[in-house]
Amino acid sequence: MNQILFLGECIQEKHHQFKLKMHFSLDVMELIFSFILFTSFFKIWNPLLGEAKIFMVLMEEDPLVYNKTLEAHLRIDEYMIYKERMSSEHDKFLGSLLQTGSYNKLYSFTRLLNGFAVNIMSEEVLNTIQNSKEVRAVHEDIKMEKFTTHTPDFLGIPSGVWPTLGGAKNSGEGIVIGFIDTGINPNHPSFTSQPYQGTNSGMHTNSRKFKGKCARGEGFPSTACNGKIVGAQYFAQAAIAAGDFNATRDYASPFDADGHGSHTASTAAGNHQIPVISNGFDYGYASGMAPGARIAVYKALYSFGGYMSDVVAAVDQAVEDGVDILSLSIGPSSVPSGPAAFLNVLEIQLLLATKAGVLVVQAAGNGGPSSSSILSFSPWITSVAASITDRKYNNTIKLGNGQSFSGTGLAPPTAGEVLFPIAAAADVCRSNTTASFMAIDSCQHKELFIPSLVQGKIIICTYTFDFEFEAASIATVVDTVHEIGAAGFIITMDPDIGSEQVKGTTMTIRVPGIVLNNMEASSALWEYYNSNTIRSRTGGAIAFTATARILDGRQAIYTGQAPVVASYSSRGPDVNNALLQTADVLKPNIMAPGSSIWAAWSPNSEGDHYIKGQDFAVVSGTSMATPHVAGVAALIKQKHPHWSPAAITSAMMTTADVADGSGAPILAQQTNQLAPATPFDYGAGSINPSRAIDPGLVFNTYFRHYIQFLCAVPGVDDESMRRAVGVGCPTKRKDWCSDLNTASLTVSNLVGSRKVIRRVTNVGGHNETYQVTVREPLGVKVSVSPQVFTISANASMHLRIVLEATEATNAYTFGEMVLRGSRKHVVSVPIAVYASSSLGS
Repeated sequence: MNQILFLGECIQEKHHQFKLKMHFSLDVMELIFSFILFTSFFKIWNPLLGEAKIFMVLMEEDPLVYNKTLEAHLRIDEYMIYKERMSSEHDKFLGSLLQTGSYNKLYSFTRLLNGFAVNIMSEEVLNTIQNSKEVRAVHEDIKMEKFTTHTPDFLGIPSGVWPTLGGAKNSGEGIVIGFIDTGINPNHPSFTSQPYQGTNSGMHTNSRKFKGKCARGEGFPSTACNGKIVGAQYFAQAAIAAGDFNATRDYASPFDADGHGSHTASTAAGNHQIPVISNGFDYGYASGMAPGARIAVYKALYSFGGYMSDVVAAVDQAVEDGVDILSLSIGPSSVPSGPAAFLNVLEIQLLLATKAGVLVVQAAGNGGPSSSSILSFSPWITSVAASITDRKYNNTIKLGNGQSFSGTGLAPPTAGEVLFPIAAAADVCRSNTTASFMAIDSCQHKELFIPSLVQGKIIICTYTFDFEFEAASIATVVDTVHEIGAAGFIITMDPDIGSEQVKGTTMTIRVPGIVLNNMEASSALWEYYNSNTIRSRTGGAIAFTATARILDGRQAIYTGQAPVVASYSSRGPDVNNALLQTADVLKPNIMAPGSSIWAAWSPNSEGDHYIKGQDFAVVSGTSMATPHVAGVAALIKQKHPHWSPAAITSAMMTTADVADGSGAPILAQQTNQLAPATPFDYGAGSINPSRAIDPGLVFNTYFRHYIQFLCAVPGVDDESMRRAVGVGCPTKRKDWCSDLNTASLTVSNLVGSRKVIRRVTNVGGHNETYQVTVREPLGVKVSVSPQVFTISANASMHLRIVLEATEATNAYTFGEMVLRGSRKHVVSVPIAVYASSSLGS
């Protein structure tokens, strides 16, 4: 089976340094995709992968989402009859074609897709299904993985948004956010029942119309759905068929045995002002972006990842249940094969979810800082980049010679202000051991230490390759130091590794400790230690005169200089297909905090051994950025219940910030450096919730426009559209993908000139006059008509934009169109253009 990656707090989110980069030759890339990333839609049965495989089969008959009249008038009991009929027809179809025992149907898809997931045993069975006239398309299942307090304040939500919605506890009231993730820990205080306390009868009331159910099971009693959690189900049929699901480890219930799902849910919609206490230390308070929103859980991921057919079944159920917003911190591990990435079965299902009125928010991926590492492709999905906030946790060690070095480690200080002797692990371990130097230096084995030599000392351990390959961990260092009675620990970098992203530095530590994660500090410490350690003629240490004390690493500092695009956050430009041909789509769309995010966890987590046993965790990744945007979208939906998904995305994009807290342009972490950020790093910019709830103008887009977009994608013809979406292309087709009415303008191949139309709608409630200004991309002349216009409340009008290449840049250059309103609305539209030839050439 093929693999889908993302967002896991643990790629795990913070382990991005070994991710594959996408700048290999096509031959090498095809090899990697085939054998490591397992791209979808294999045409050939590969016996090396085993005899049984899972496929998703789409039928010719339209699903319910295409029949709006029928959908609107079906009662719940009538819909259940319809659903059972569809499922029965799938059973009859399979039974009429195939022998009993040659297949096992896992799911029927009835709402957004008409089809089923089936585990089949041979290529002959596959051919039989593919050749049936009743079948529209067959897709091989692919494996999915996860991509993971202060952030409401950082985003200005408590002062700029919550007061307008009735206060923190009522913000998000009536909105249901669906999470396709690893489940939820229902015992966490972030998810206890919080009755509505507001009086605004005009608020959106979808949570009372929501019709999801609560699946009971291990760790998840019927009382778990308490009004805060309004629905919870789990999907594991594909994982079970593949042999990956372990009921003891993974829980056959919506209970979160990983932690990732609880983290994302609490970030978006966790209760207000929940004390964050970890290892006995109070780190402050945590709140979701929309504390009053309700949570619907669709567990389709596990500690090992998951499968697309389980995710597709979860999405189908979520839309059927009536969620307002879908938050997905998951995605594919590579660009799907086929004529266009946008025609992938999950991408199309999410298009149909949008058609049903559900806003889809997805992580951009953790493949940064490589170009075109984006793994959330389609314009109907709000793709989220991750930033670093202005909150930092730094630790410091002070040496006996007066030197001080900064490092990391959420750890307590050594006792008092006294200095403690320092001892290298190798100098206080048994000399007659058969253990390797690496095993000794990494401080993984408490039995190797001599108790009389270690007690009361700070032990120097080394971050070796064992840590990189998870044969060693900081968690074990902590356990070792605690057990042997040492005063604390220092972890220095192995020169063969250099200054790397150290795994485990965001775990909360119960003993004093610090990680010196740069070679300069590590070398200086060793120089001080060696010059102050008295040794015998045989080289053994006989006196330890080097001393130090470790300060408190748990106190946050706030720099005010963020946001900065995180190095791991996947970058644009977006691509049309697996050949990495760039697309006329801006990705990511928006950026939100994703690094070192405190949120709820599951104490018996199997997802990250660094955090096992904790109720809260601080983790990083675009997984963590995504629920920030889902929560803000819930606030906008509450304020504007009738807005389309595209309008909500537009509101967030056109009001985003492109400057940091000091007013300087946002920077992006590149490989070992900071560089000015571009829209391919942060989309439209860093989300600004207080402006997003009142954007002035929005760019609306609907299902028919997305169909026109798809029909303009190079390589997509009427047949591929019919097979993927179930509808053909309109007779009058758009010339360019850039004609899609989005809150951005991307042209991947400007030859001479191009005219683009954008349609804006006034949602500001009053007539307003706007003036248009443009910051032109290098090598491109941009003209907009009209340059000044007055637009009535709720009215729409067209802007005609002409791009002219004045020189062949043969590279992307960036600009911006800004519409400034007389009522202080400012609508910003990023522009990205690749000019391949000018008018005069």
